[in-house]
Amino acid sequence: MTTIFEQTGITLKPDPSRVVARFFVPGRDDVGPGDARAVPVIERIMALDEAEVSEAMHDLELRFDTRHRDLLAVFELHAGRLGSRLRADAPISLRRRLLIGAAFTHEYSIEGAALCNPSIVLAPDQPPGAPTSFILSVRGIGEGHRSSIGFRTGSISREGHVVLDDAGPYPATATPAPGVHHCSVFHAALAAVDEDHENAQFVLGPLADVFDDAQLRERMADLRADASTRRHILRTIGQLETIAEAAYRTTFPVTSAVSERVLWPHAGVEEFGMEDARFVRFTDDDGRATYYATYTAFDGANIAQHLLQTDDFVRFDVSPIAGPGAVGKGLALFPRKVGGRFMALSRADRENNSLAISDDIRCWPAAEPIQLPTRSWELLQLGNCGSPIETTDGWLVLTHGVGPMRT
Repeated sequence: MTTIFEQTGITLKPDPSRVVARFFVPGRDDVGPGDARAVPVIERIMALDEAEVSEAMHDLELRFDTRHRDLLAVFELHAGRLGSRLRADAPISLRRRLLIGAAFTHEYSIEGAALCNPSIVLAPDQPPGAPTSFILSVRGIGEGHRSSIGFRTGSISREGHVVLDDAGPYPATATPAPGVHHCSVFHAALAAVDEDHENAQFVLGPLADVFDDAQLRERMADLRADASTRRHILRTIGQLETIAEAAYRTTFPVTSAVSERVLWPHAGVEEFGMEDARFVRFTDDDGRATYYATYTAFDGANIAQHLLQTDDFVRFDVSPIAGPGAVGKGLALFPRKVGGRFMALSRADRENNSLAISDDIRCWPAAEPIQLPTRSWELLQLGNCGSPIETTDGWLVLTHGVGPMRT
C-alpha cells in the first residue's frame, strides 16, 4: 500500500507573548450600569504637569516598545479616535496626546488560549530553483475565546522536507476600509429572513451587480424619502445595513512579514471571532490564481460563512456568503471550477458532508449530502478538513467525525 502521509515532526504551539495593541475605552466593558469613563480619564491626564507626563511616557516606552513595531504611532492613532472628547480649544503637547492614546490602548494576546485549524497554500511568489514556499493560516484563540486569523510561512524541499519559519516579532492588525457589495448576496441574505420584498427591490434594483457604500446609502435615502407610501422601511434598511457592514477591506504594510499580519474581527457579525479559515489557491478558467478562504463569522450567538479574497496576502477583501448551501460551519471551496461551475464541500445540515454547486462563489442555493455518519466514531456529525486536493485518481477529501464524548 502506498504511503501518502508522513509526520513532519512539526508542532504548532500557541505563544501567549504574541500580542496586538487594540483600542480600549475604560468602562465600556464594565458589567452593570454607568457610562464609559473616557471623560474623567482624559481630565486626569490633562491635570498632570509636563514632567509627570514625560515620566509616564518614558516608563511606557521602556516596558512596551520592544513588543510593537511602532508603539507611538499606535498611541497617536488611538488618540485620534477620541474625536470630540479632546477639546480643540485646549492645545496639548505631543507627549500628553500620546499618553492619552496610551490610556485608550490595551494589549490582546491573540494566541493566549489556543492555536489551531491550520490550512496551507502555495505562496504567491516562488523563487526559481529554491524550495517550494508556502503560507499557512492559523486560528489564534485569545482572551475571551475571541478568534483571529494569523499566518506562518515555510518551505518544502524537493525531497519533501518541511521547514516552518519562526513567526515575525511584531504581530499587528490593520485598519478596515469600506469594501464592495454584491447584489446577489443581498438578495440571498434577505430571502433567508423573508425580507426580499418590494422595499428591498426598490433599493437594489437600480444598482449594478457590484456596488459600494455610497451607492447603497443613496438608494436607502431614496427609500426613506418614499416612506409615506411604504411600510417597514426601517426594518428593511436595518437588514441592508447589517449585510453591508459585513463587507470590508484591510491592507497591511508591504514591509511587514506575512506572519505578522493578523486578520481581526471588524464587522458586528464576527465580533466574537473569525474561525476555521479554509484557504485555497483557486485557479480560474484563464489560468489566473486567486486566494480564497471561507471562514465562520461568530457574533456571540449566531454563525455565518464569510469569504476572504486576496492576491498577495497584503490586501484582503471580506464579504458575506449567503444561501441554504452555505449555512453553518465548514464550507470548503474546490481549487477550480468543475464543469464550468464553482463547487464546495458543505455541512449545511449540521451533520453530513455535502456537496454544493453554484454559478456564484458567494451564493450557494443548495447542498446535497454525499457522506452520512454510520460508524461509532462519527455518530454526532461529520465534517471536512479543508478544500479537496486534485490528484490523478480524482479528488482527495480529508474528513473528520465527531463521536461520543465529542471525540
